[in-house]
Parts: sequence; structure tokens; C-alpha cells
Amino acid sequence: MMVDQLSRLFSALTDPTRRDLVARLTAGDATVGELAAPYDMSIQAVSKHLKVLEQAGLVSRTGPGHRSPVHLEAQVLDLMTGWIERYRRQAEQRYRRLDAVLAALNDPAAADPSHIAGEKSA
Repeated sequence: MMVDQLSRLFSALTDPTRRDLVARLTAGDATVGELAAPYDMSIQAVSKHLKVLEQAGLVSRTGPGHRSPVHLEAQVLDLMTGWIERYRRQAEQRYRRLDAVLAALNDPAAADPSHIAGEKSA
């Protein structure tokens, strides 16, 4: 089910370190050691973060160990983007309708029945 996969994806990205790892992997594959270098944490701690990302389907490894490259699965980001985009479009439609209502309320010509098309003033 897509909702379960989305839940895993969004849950995996709640941690700022994991979000940073994903951001860094957009530049290309990297080993666990390369990914761990800028952090004040052990390789094992970074490996645990990568395991969460891997279980969510965001990253994959070509082999076992710290020297095998970690690869970002970009198509999974497309799934998240599609889900977000659908609700963003719905929200924008609501705001456009609200903007139209507010514009009509603020337009004196729209409030004056004599300015309605087809009606003549006396």
C-alpha cells in the first residue's frame, strides 16, 4: 500500500541527519565512511541512519560493508513529491476560490446590482 510506504519515507526523514545524508547523496554515491566524515558521530551511528533510509527505500547499497557505495533511489523521492503535489494543488484551488470571493466582496461594482450585465439603470 502506498500510504504505508509514504509513512516509512516521511518517518525516515524526520531526523535532520538522515535528511542531510539524502541531500548529500543527491550529488552522487558515497561510501559510509565518506558520508560519516562531516559528522561528530561514529561510522556505526551513520550506518544506523543509513539502515533506516534503506528500509524506507530511499537508499540502497551495492554490497555489504562500509566501503560499498550508498546510492540514493531518486524515484522514491518522486513518489513523495507526487503525493505532496496533489495536496498542494488542492490547497491552491481552495485559495484561488477564496481570492475570487474576497475580490468580489471588495469590488463595489460587483455589490451594486445596477452594474450586473444586461440590467439598465433607471
